[in-house]
Amino acid sequence: MSSAEIFDLLEKEKAAFEALYPTAKIQVVKGSSTDAIRDLYGARADLAAITRELASDERSAAVRGRLELEGFGFARDAIVMVVHRGNPVENMAIDGLRRVYDGRSTRWSEFGGPDQAIEPVVQKVDSDLSEAFMQTVLGGGAFQARSILAENDDQVLAEVARRPWAIGYVTLAAAARAPRTLRIATLAGLPYRGPDLEAVHDREYPLTRNLNLYVRTVGHPLAKGFVTFITSRDGQKIVHQAGRVPTTVPVRFVRRSPLLGTH
Repeated sequence: MSSAEIFDLLEKEKAAFEALYPTAKIQVVKGSSTDAIRDLYGARADLAAITRELASDERSAAVRGRLELEGFGFARDAIVMVVHRGNPVENMAIDGLRRVYDGRSTRWSEFGGPDQAIEPVVQKVDSDLSEAFMQTVLGGGAFQARSILAENDDQVLAEVARRPWAIGYVTLAAAARAPRTLRIATLAGLPYRGPDLEAVHDREYPLTRNLNLYVRTVGHPLAKGFVTFITSRDGQKIVHQAGRVPTTVPVRFVRRSPLLGTH
């Protein structure tokens, strides 16, 4: 079972795997990360593909149930903050984001911008991305600011593109289509980092998160074979093509010199 957020990625991995092994048949079921772990524990799924680490209660449940698991990190993703192209603000610390989304900060002038009202955009609160945002940015708290609700990355990008003073969050794969992204620091005064692939790979971008695969140690051999493929060079190539950062094969990042022309 796969988190809905990475369902399309797992479908591509499945297609490539089944092309190599025509007798292998895998069904990818869409749900939340919590659903995936619950079904894995209940033996209703042989593999859980999730966009976070196991929660403490999930680890405790595995211990109580004497369930032996194997986990494999197969990619990195990020929560990327996006704003309108004309917004002059370039940097924000996580504490600033917290104040925006819990309603304490309401004007861009608090962050070096003009005296305009901030319009936060949020995705569905039960999505993996929103859960990760609430955990990482809000310390496990809930959204308190008056916000614009978007169904997915594309709607966030559309809202930010048409609202000059909006701010929203999307996945790394969607960031390339964003009007503009913000650089983020863990604390004000520390270096601000943009969500480039190298910073995400090295976990220097503060809102980086791991994508993980979990199987039962005594589980279906096909599930483990699928994990082996996803973490192989061919599987990691699909991860890269899907806009995530591979983690199980060597990756080389090439930076264009700022002195070189663009044409």
